[in-house]
Amino acid sequence: MDSRIIPTGSSPAQTFVLPSWSASLRSAETEGDAAFSAGIALKTLDDPVRAEPVWAGCWRARLALRSAAAAVRLMGRNEAEAELRDAVLMASDAGDPGPAGNVYSAYRKLGARNGPVNTAFLKELAMLLSLRWDDHLARVVDLVDGALQSSRSAPFAAADLVSAIHAVRPDAERLAWALADGLIAQRLGWQRPLFLLMAQRGGPAFRTLGGRGRVRPGEPGFARAVCLALVEGARAAFQSASEIDRRARQLVTVAPKLRTKGREGVIHRLLDEDAVSASAPGADLSRWASRRMFERLEASGAVRELSGRSTFRIYGL
Repeated sequence: MDSRIIPTGSSPAQTFVLPSWSASLRSAETEGDAAFSAGIALKTLDDPVRAEPVWAGCWRARLALRSAAAAVRLMGRNEAEAELRDAVLMASDAGDPGPAGNVYSAYRKLGARNGPVNTAFLKELAMLLSLRWDDHLARVVDLVDGALQSSRSAPFAAADLVSAIHAVRPDAERLAWALADGLIAQRLGWQRPLFLLMAQRGGPAFRTLGGRGRVRPGEPGFARAVCLALVEGARAAFQSASEIDRRARQLVTVAPKLRTKGREGVIHRLLDEDAVSASAPGADLSRWASRRMFERLEASGAVRELSGRSTFRIYGL
């Protein structure tokens, strides 16, 4: 068993929250107030990100799924998180998960990347996001490089990047938000992106101060809105982290009691991924052994069944 599987379930589950004195959406009326609140949110996030808890892979994957679902809605489609999860897990290695599933695949690929965005990788993301490649989209590589070199703080550089991409390709906003989260991670020295922004695009952070409209990329007040979106994204990320941490601790407690051969691979996948199919591919488990193992884990409260089906069941923290 991986030595990273600590602390044990005997220690209390953690609760991850922003400081109670950090600014709320209502109180952050100015850009400066919003920037201060975003800085507090990112600093608070920085601690668990750098600590790299054993469940960090699951955490990132869960946030990527949430962002992908928001990107799918931006495309005018109605697939939710469960449908995206199904599309990817039910597709064979050579299968096509469909347009919505491809969006999730794009976020997964970007979330796993450690390094700059080059033209080849950008083309791959564009294809998965159903974006037509042209000279305007090719300019995005230079826009990302420029944002990395910008003297502006990370939240403002992210806002500038989204606005710049939107200006050259308005239909590429779903790509822009993903790249903005990648930019923030690189600017903060994180090894992998933590997807925070896309899921907030339809939320209250982007309402105008008067509440009668929504702030769009490049418009006055957009940088303030991005800062507030980071705050709300951090709150959602902490809520997810608290739940995952609790289940992961229970999983670590129960794991040594399992006598199923091949359980180690399944445990690691549960900690590293959003979800695992009950067939547990790669674990060399029989259907009966796999079913019994997941039933025991579910009964202990270590995992949840996420599909709601009696066949092709899916489990995750």
